[in-house]
Amino acid sequence: MALSVSVVLATYNRLELLQELLDALGKQTLGADRFEVIVVDDGSKVPAAPSLAGRRDPFRLTVLTQANAGAAAARHHGITQATGDVIVITDDDMLVPKDFLEQHLKAHEAGHTLVLGLIDAAEDVHDKPLFERFHADQLARFVAAHRDQPTAVRGVMVCTGNVSLRRADYLAVGGFDKSLSRSEDRELGVRLQKAGAKLYFAEAARCFHRSDHTDLSVWMKRNYLYGVYDSRIHHKHPELLDADPWHFLWLVNPVSRGLLLLSASAPPVGKLLSRAAYKVAEELDRRRELSPALGRVAIAGCTLSYGLEYFRGVGEEAGSLRGAAKGLASYAWARATKGSSS
Repeated sequence: MALSVSVVLATYNRLELLQELLDALGKQTLGADRFEVIVVDDGSKVPAAPSLAGRRDPFRLTVLTQANAGAAAARHHGITQATGDVIVITDDDMLVPKDFLEQHLKAHEAGHTLVLGLIDAAEDVHDKPLFERFHADQLARFVAAHRDQPTAVRGVMVCTGNVSLRRADYLAVGGFDKSLSRSEDRELGVRLQKAGAKLYFAEAARCFHRSDHTDLSVWMKRNYLYGVYDSRIHHKHPELLDADPWHFLWLVNPVSRGLLLLSASAPPVGKLLSRAAYKVAEELDRRRELSPALGRVAIAGCTLSYGLEYFRGVGEEAGSLRGAAKGLASYAWARATKGSSS
């Protein structure tokens, strides 16, 4: 029996981008009788439902409205109302090609049950703030690392910008942890992996990120919160080394580790350093037309700024210098005795 698909879209104050995404979903190579789309408006200032009511899409469109409760709650609401065997989640600022759903479904029909799609940068990414180009660079690195090993992806890599999963599996593990305002997708991926999900990176299931973020302070706060919430996820899943935020310290350039440790041990200092690093990176970026090397150094500086904010969050969540040192020592010991891939 053919698998059916439910596309779940959480939206907040992005009606124009959402309309364009729905238009793209209406042009899918997958037959419209094979999928539905559920939009959950998470308390937008201008409600989406009235504007969407006049649409004439080839697929069944359901629009739900809730008081603002965050993306995790909105997506959970949509998934509970979905009827498809496979849930496809993407963001309201994405644009998808015609074979987007077909490629996700192809991976599931091959036996995979948790499929990460490719998030590609929009064509105008070079006109966006440096921090947006940093994220595009990180995504490109992820693709390069997993293109030849698509089954090597792990639950901690799950991103709801482009992912599909079995609805039954989602409900069986209890869905998103709505107490997490960041990294809730990562934590869901961990639980699905522990429950036996078959993970796969489907490069062909691509979408294009059209981010409208321009506020540096919002980006900085988000990075900090990732450190906070990743620490909480580690406490929920202490046996998984790659769910421990200290895991990232071993992945960065050794030159920057001292600064990241300083940020974790003295968060107020880390805050100053992260902003200084970004300011220098931004100045270099303004001169990137003079030399491509300056652009690469600017991305590296932005990466350092991100790490400083992230480990500032880790340090704050640890509660003290002693707590941070204990967390680092615990990870280092576990890494030495269990192996870094545990």
